[in-house]
Amino acid sequence: MIGEDWIVLLPREAKELVERGDGWGHLTCRISSPDRAALVVALSNEDSDRVPVATDPGHFLMTADFQPVGHWYAAPGELALEEYFLVRQSRELSFDEFQKFVPKAERPAVGKWSIAVTYCAEPPAISDDETLPAWSAWSVTDSAVRPIHFDMRDGKELVDALDGLWPARALSTKRVLLFGSGSIGGAAAESLASYGTGKIDVVDPDRLLFHNIPRHVLTTKYVGMTKVDALTLTLGDAWPECQVTPWGTDLVTHANLIRPLLDKADIVVCTVDGVEARRVANYLARRARKPIVFACVLGDGRYGEILRIRPLPEVGCLECQRRRLQEEGRIDLEPTLDRGYGTGTRHNPMTAVGGDLHLMGQLTAKIAVATLLRAQGELDQTLVDDNLVIALRPTPGYSDPFDTTRVLDQKWYRAGRPYDDCPACNSV
Repeated sequence: MIGEDWIVLLPREAKELVERGDGWGHLTCRISSPDRAALVVALSNEDSDRVPVATDPGHFLMTADFQPVGHWYAAPGELALEEYFLVRQSRELSFDEFQKFVPKAERPAVGKWSIAVTYCAEPPAISDDETLPAWSAWSVTDSAVRPIHFDMRDGKELVDALDGLWPARALSTKRVLLFGSGSIGGAAAESLASYGTGKIDVVDPDRLLFHNIPRHVLTTKYVGMTKVDALTLTLGDAWPECQVTPWGTDLVTHANLIRPLLDKADIVVCTVDGVEARRVANYLARRARKPIVFACVLGDGRYGEILRIRPLPEVGCLECQRRRLQEEGRIDLEPTLDRGYGTGTRHNPMTAVGGDLHLMGQLTAKIAVATLLRAQGELDQTLVDDNLVIALRPTPGYSDPFDTTRVLDQKWYRAGRPYDDCPACNSV
């Protein structure tokens, strides 16, 4: 017998079949007693053949046993009100009382149990701003019927369900070009999708390897797959309304293939951690007149840095920002992204812990999204400034802007003007 701490899950297709049905039908569920959960996988209209309904093949209940142990019923609004009080008073109905609300309800044999799902087309309101749920689930025996937990896939799991609380509709038309799908890039991609970004093009030729796992959002089951393909699968499962397109392309050696993607993009996010790749991204975005957000960790993970380069005449590119730091006698940690000659490889992977890298990815996505929304007139998405340094493992001795001394200290500063002799800025 199932108890009140059980839950019944209903796929969207099952919901639609019930709403179009003739008042009742049979249910087949996958049921897991250890998890106290049941997933509806087939149903009938009255006594017709059961029709399978689409379910997520990766759902944990898809390995549980099939059991034809339930029914669905159309129910009056009075039953929805009765359930409201039953739950709050920890009471149950006798089967006879339940059958008065649902005349077609089938009584289980003595010692047996079943599941009932009820649907009320016009649930009653209990206040000016609260209407009772149209759907309920019940544990049914020959003598007693009690409410149990119920959940349904009905579109509220999508980001656009937040429209009105968050400008999801405005973001659903936006396209982001993401360079890099490593530790920061993967976290940025997840956050961009969770904000409701409509399309993301992800560019990265690398495969996921075992040593990536401690710092990456992807798990070991994707080791050996290209990162862009693995991210496309995971984001597609979690945020199906976001269209992710993988591009297993090297930004530096195939820049000609990137230009058409830039033309379509509303903003560029660059999370690659090599100096050369960042310079190519800088030049391409500047030539395409697209805003670009650069993110990295510097000083062996001591500081996170996010630079927003807007395509404005008064804003210099990445190279201009770095040059100004040097000329003003301040520190430029950009070279720490590459190892020097003789170390076996020129690429220096970001040497920060996974949590810090994911934090930087999430902040980068927020800055990119805020830039898009501010351009759409969302004043509450106005950023403090263009450039941000955040302390992750601060170390004394660094100079401005890397002179923060406490964890999560933040320093925002304005992007400088372009140099007259900058080839990226003056080729536009």
